[in-house]
Amino acid sequence: MEKTIIEKETEIVEEFSLFDSWDDKYEYIIDLGKKLQPLEEQYKKDENRVRGCQSTVWLVADEKDGKIFFKAESDAVIVKGLISLLIRVLSGHTADEIINAKLDFIQKIGMTTHLAQTRSNGLLSMVKQMKNYALAYKIKNSTTV
Repeated sequence: MEKTIIEKETEIVEEFSLFDSWDDKYEYIIDLGKKLQPLEEQYKKDENRVRGCQSTVWLVADEKDGKIFFKAESDAVIVKGLISLLIRVLSGHTADEIINAKLDFIQKIGMTTHLAQTRSNGLLSMVKQMKNYALAYKIKNSTTV
């Protein structure tokens, strides 16, 4: 049985609670980024860039069997870690589930308070882009009969 978005968020909050310091949390985020599958070169084009991020972030979405799957890459290791967390939570869910996801884990693990303002804005831009992809698929599917 596939985990819900909330179950995935809870898992991440529990993982982050194991670390005592923010340095350890950053290390963990960087490690997650290093494990992120590299994005194929054909997707690294301007139309797939996330606007509002200080670093370069490419994000693509694909739909399969009514679920949306994300792939991404960034030139900044910490951002790769952040996007890998978002992919872990949102990928493999329906458009509605993604659009309605509250993503409380971002605040619960302290991201909103510990990231620099520019990174925080970038994180919000990545979330917005993922939700926009979900909305686009939802609209596309409602118009195809």
